[in-house]
Amino acid sequence: MADINFVAERSSPAGSASETVTGPDEPYYDLIEMLFFAYRAFVGDADGMLARYGFGRAHHRALHFVARHPGITVAELLDILKITKQSLGRVLRELVETGYVIQREGHADRRQRLLYLTDKGAKLAADVASVQTGRLMRALADSGETRDGAYRLLLGLVDTDQRREVERLIARGNSNRRDRHK
Repeated sequence: MADINFVAERSSPAGSASETVTGPDEPYYDLIEMLFFAYRAFVGDADGMLARYGFGRAHHRALHFVARHPGITVAELLDILKITKQSLGRVLRELVETGYVIQREGHADRRQRLLYLTDKGAKLAADVASVQTGRLMRALADSGETRDGAYRLLLGLVDTDQRREVERLIARGNSNRRDRHK
């Protein structure tokens, strides 16, 4: 008797590599590998741009979140990036010394360090985001997928217990962006 949960074919373009036959308990190797290659290409755009400045992925991530959340504390950035204080310290020192980020002391607690992009930092962060947005737009157009559908898929990859916090962070970044453009 055949297993009724058996997946014979995934929806995909005719003749594509993702037309694999898998059983219900077999890993989705094709999707796992595709995610790897998609991520490699996506961050590769940023890597190439930032390498010209002597920066790497950690610099990109810091620039991105400082751009989206002006005045973010070092502690908040550490929590988002999940890297060591030592690693972030090196990255921030380089970004500050090269004039891309400035640090100010906290309003209520002078021990806090609030992070902001300089004009130079904002331009670099926007240039990288623009290139990555172009890649996303092309992928959405090529796939016929909507932005909302892609958002839901990516959110589904986030651990369930972290989804609300991730969505709050994204919403706060969107609000910060709208406030700056009023």
